Amino acid sequence: MSRKAPIGVFDSGLGGLTVFKVLARRMPEESLIYFGDTAHVPYGSKSPEAIARYSSEVARFLAKRGIKLLVVACNTSSAWALPAIRKAVKVPVIGVIEPGARGALGVSRGGRIGIIGTEATVKSGAYEKAIRALKKGARTASAACPLFVPLVEEGWWSGEVVESVARKYLAPLRKARVDTVILGCTHYPYLKPVLARALGSRVRLIDSAEETARETEMILCDLGLRAPRGGRGRREFYASDAPERFRRLARRMLGAGVAKVGLHQFDS
Repeated sequence: MSRKAPIGVFDSGLGGLTVFKVLARRMPEESLIYFGDTAHVPYGSKSPEAIARYSSEVARFLAKRGIKLLVVACNTSSAWALPAIRKAVKVPVIGVIEPGARGALGVSRGGRIGIIGTEATVKSGAYEKAIRALKKGARTASAACPLFVPLVEEGWWSGEVVESVARKYLAPLRKARVDTVILGCTHYPYLKPVLARALGSRVRLIDSAEETARETEMILCDLGLRAPRGGRGRREFYASDAPERFRRLARRMLGAGVAKVGLHQFDS
């Protein structure tokens, strides 16, 4: 495998661009290919079988583009589909759940950790398992927030409606007196100011993007696949539906560097 081969990154929609952005900042010389499965967003309301099928199709598409490593920048896919993805492709695969769990335990003052995510991610219990594997005495509380993904995909990142939804969803975590909350969906960082107000200033918010990017770099170095320093990698973007809409919102998230978004559709 060539050191100059790209890294693949995918999510059900735009949320994984939070991970893409950190990867690009941390390793500017690495080429990155992003796929947003906008035809099937949100994954969080789908069955585990559908999540595994969609995720595997995207993984195979990116593998055909010659990637050297795949970052599953989707909590729902990381919770339900990593075995299927690893079976579908022959490159190393990294999810976002274990890095997020490590990040939360690293900053939590009292070991009371909240998790917010899609219905599928919360139902999987994946974060709780990862946290308890790292620290047996940690206490967790979780809340499904199914409306957050469509709000972000529509560009509704603030306002009275979002504030009201956040207060309702996060009330159980406030009652549980958590000191740290994992944003268990890569869409959620775009709502950080709203979430911070709903939870209170003493609660720390954990975005798994930084931890995931750090782990990606470490694995590339261990495998001898880190791109040569000093250059600048290319950036490619694909969506499975409405690429122009994806491009418009991606430019809001990443800036003018999103010049073109290719369309690739699947049969399912």
